[in-house]
Amino acid sequence: MTEARAETCMAADVRGRSTTTYPPAFAGRVKGRLKRPLGDLFGIASFGVNLTTLEPGAHSSVKHRHTVQDEFVYILSGELILAHEGGETRMTDGMCAGFPHGGTAHHLINRSTSPATYLEVGDRQPGDAADYPDDDLVAVRFNGAWRFTRKDGTPY
Repeated sequence: MTEARAETCMAADVRGRSTTTYPPAFAGRVKGRLKRPLGDLFGIASFGVNLTTLEPGAHSSVKHRHTVQDEFVYILSGELILAHEGGETRMTDGMCAGFPHGGTAHHLINRSTSPATYLEVGDRQPGDAADYPDDDLVAVRFNGAWRFTRKDGTPY
């Protein structure tokens, strides 16, 4: 039997990434987004947990919906706008939202003058894809990486 142990860390000290896999035509929308992949640090493979900070003007993503993945966000600090197909909702500290796969397309936008931080949680089931209803963009998850094309299937 293996010895059980618990690992901990300071979430804000986890190395963040500001890169994106979006095609260049869309990458500018997430400029100012810093994701700290907390779940990866502990070897969690069936779902992802990110501590994400959006600088003023940054978007969390291009507005999208997943075919398989469910998502959850919890606002830790600051003010964000949840833009979705039904309109917009202001979100502040302590508020949360969930997005079942196939549901409403969504993304977060920081329209304030200060950074905002939130936790995002999503499962990592195989066969996921994402639809971007406002843009000529489709994403398919293949072998652990996102592949982006136009809606007619042509690559970017």
